[in-house]
Amino acid sequence: MQSSAYGASLAGGAFDLVHFVKQPQTILRCLSWLFSIVVFATITAEGYVNPTKEPDTKCIFNQNDSACSYGVGIGVLAFLACVVFLMLDAYFPQISNAKERKCIVLGDLVFSAAWTFLWFICFCVLANQWSKTENPWAAIAPDAARAIVAFSFFSIITWGLLSFFALGRYRQGVNEFDQEYRDPANDHSTPYPPAPYASSSGPTGYQQSPFSHNQEQPGEYQPPAY
Repeated sequence: MQSSAYGASLAGGAFDLVHFVKQPQTILRCLSWLFSIVVFATITAEGYVNPTKEPDTKCIFNQNDSACSYGVGIGVLAFLACVVFLMLDAYFPQISNAKERKCIVLGDLVFSAAWTFLWFICFCVLANQWSKTENPWAAIAPDAARAIVAFSFFSIITWGLLSFFALGRYRQGVNEFDQEYRDPANDHSTPYPPAPYASSSGPTGYQQSPFSHNQEQPGEYQPPAY
């Protein structure tokens, strides 16, 4: 089995473009990148209208400029984040430091989870404001408004899946690299090995002298040989 760290092989291998493109994270980031473009570009191009010939344009979502501004802001930041994380994913296998990999994966997890929540808010706000929009505002660009709401919902799914994969990579890294080292001398849960000269005959545990069998017994005299 090939060694890995936080969901990628250890540093030193060549960059595999085909494998990188087929990764679920890469596909989801590309989809999230595309959805963010649809949201903020559509709002910028068709989200501000002026059907009553007034000097100022208003947001198509119930004339609520805050709703349009929120959608544009979330979309632009998501677009930039997808580009940054795609670059980090491509460079990730070349990083040899496990702590740096952990920081990248943790940042991906936090950002993906946060943007899943923010896209959910964006979808709820835009859908609610569009349901309250009345004519003539609702009749100007209904397809664009529905597309914005739909792709906001799709973004919730893609960023939620990115959070799931980031969590999986983080847990995998923790299981592989964060094992606590225990010194056997200080680990009281590990029994000590028996002493090499342990003896059950005495409390001190010393082994009997190997020359004890050659010692003369008291009271016995052996005459010298001539």
